[in-house]
Amino acid sequence: MAAQSSSNKGGVKRIGNFFKSTRAELKKVSWPNKKELINYTIVVFAVCALISFVVWLLDTGFHELLQVIV
Repeated sequence: MAAQSSSNKGGVKRIGNFFKSTRAELKKVSWPNKKELINYTIVVFAVCALISFVVWLLDTGFHELLQVIV
C-alpha cells in the first residue's frame, strides 16, 4: 500500500508540472491583435469556400462523366 501512495504522489506532481510548463509556454505565444484575427478569419473562410467550390466542380464533373458511361 505504501508503494502505491508514493507513486500516486509522483503522478500528481507530474501533472502539476505539466500544467505549469504549459502555462509558461502559453505566455511565450505571440497572440494576434484584433485586426490580424479578422484578416486571418477572412482568409480561412475564403480558402474553405474555394476548396468547397473546387470539390463541387469535380463532383459534378465525375457525376456527368459517369452518366455518359452508364
